[in-house]
Amino acid sequence: MESKMKTFSVDGQNMRYLDVGQGPVLVFGHSYLWDSDMWAPQVEYLSQHYRCIVPDLWAHGESDIAPSSCRNLTDYATQVLSLLDSLDVSDFSIVGLSVGGMWGSELVVQAPQRVKSLVLMDTFVGLEPQVTHAKYFAMLDAVKAAQEIPQELNKAIVPLFFAEDTLNTDTDLVKNFEQSLGDIQGERAVGIADVGRMVFGRRDLIEEVEKFALPVLIAVGQQDKARTPLESYLMHDCITGSELVEIPSAGHISNLEQPGMVNEMLERFLGRVYQ
Repeated sequence: MESKMKTFSVDGQNMRYLDVGQGPVLVFGHSYLWDSDMWAPQVEYLSQHYRCIVPDLWAHGESDIAPSSCRNLTDYATQVLSLLDSLDVSDFSIVGLSVGGMWGSELVVQAPQRVKSLVLMDTFVGLEPQVTHAKYFAMLDAVKAAQEIPQELNKAIVPLFFAEDTLNTDTDLVKNFEQSLGDIQGERAVGIADVGRMVFGRRDLIEEVEKFALPVLIAVGQQDKARTPLESYLMHDCITGSELVEIPSAGHISNLEQPGMVNEMLERFLGRVYQ
């Protein structure tokens, strides 16, 4: 997929994105601390019938650190919309996991007439609960000060992303993630901490999503520790007509922990949207 990566410039900073396939456009948003490669199983499967556009979040993957004009997830959604404008994409569906669902919802607020459907996976669009807000901001301060993710923090972060089943059986997935965290250094570490403040200091979108009038699929790993199933049920209660799916034997990165199940879920949902 390397050759499919392209560049979009925003205020002098380069946003890298994957653009592969033909057909109705799907815009994917990856998790914090991951990158566009996270969606590889879904892109490989869905790009047979859809055009898949997957930006790397600022300071993640091959994207530069955020430009000064990106102060929050609202700004980031505006910048992704500018990317889509530059590609002459008039309408699209959003598949967002974790922070991808957060900025994806912001994009729906900004351009409701252009978004055909929304998938919210392992995410929460309300305010970050006070306890985790304090915990995560302390972690981000430590990363910024060290200009890396210290080893003890790495060990604390990794289990938050996976189901116990995954931690015990899919050692390659877990080890590769642990290694990727260890590779974060210098300016990139600072940039990632800055993006983290946007994620965990996000605004409350609950009242906005109550107004959503488009097909919405909410999915969550049954063992998600970072964004619990309870949060998905809260969003499901708020969004009229939304569908909720629990993914067994999956944690926060449910699309990689249960790729086949997630592929079929997305194909079924999108098939109804574009039938």
